[in-house]
Amino acid sequence: MVEAVDQVRQTGVFSTVRRSVRMTAGQRRVWQTQWSELGRTQEDLPTGELDLAKWFGREAPTVLEIGSGMGEATAQLAVAAPEVNHVAAEVYPAGLGQLMLWVEKYDLENVRLLQGDALDFLRDHVAPGTLAGVRIFFPDPWPKKRHHKRRLVSPPFVALVASRLQSGGTLHLATDWADYANRMLEVCEAEPALRNQYETWAPRPEWRPVTKFESRAQAEGREVRDLIYTKVTPIDS
Repeated sequence: MVEAVDQVRQTGVFSTVRRSVRMTAGQRRVWQTQWSELGRTQEDLPTGELDLAKWFGREAPTVLEIGSGMGEATAQLAVAAPEVNHVAAEVYPAGLGQLMLWVEKYDLENVRLLQGDALDFLRDHVAPGTLAGVRIFFPDPWPKKRHHKRRLVSPPFVALVASRLQSGGTLHLATDWADYANRMLEVCEAEPALRNQYETWAPRPEWRPVTKFESRAQAEGREVRDLIYTKVTPIDS
């Protein structure tokens, strides 16, 4: 699996890129008061597999969302599923700060935040067979053809995700870029550890909140496509 991640890095694909941004007064406040409890940076994580149950203070199915943006959808999903632990991975500080404001507003206890590269987190800190789900909603499409190699969803990355899913766990992807959706389908169909829950595209789940990206796509006439895959065991395949 280390070799697979190295292949991802050789293509120049990284799930996150550090950015310098401004934060609102409210976002700065929650960084100062809540980050030590809710958040971790990739650099500050201890070596080895992270004890998710200890981090959340309970044993529960854990879902990793890669690229949580401004966090409103993440918060809504956490409100709707209090029995699930939600890890939101994002590098955009204002987005993480905004998510902490949603956590505060809804008094959520089942959300934790990671600032850093989700590839490193999955490879170095998540034990195989640990996650109940991985969600990647509207990842950067890198629309120019010469930049397609930077897209997150690639064979090595999907293999890494599959290895971290528990049997029966799900990988849920959504994008409004048709060529990226087709590539996602091609990559996931080729991963032997995953099985498509539908013949191709999944019906849009009613439980998935409408994000600003989806609203923009709809306004611009782009169709949103969902893919939902299940981790299978050898006996199921």
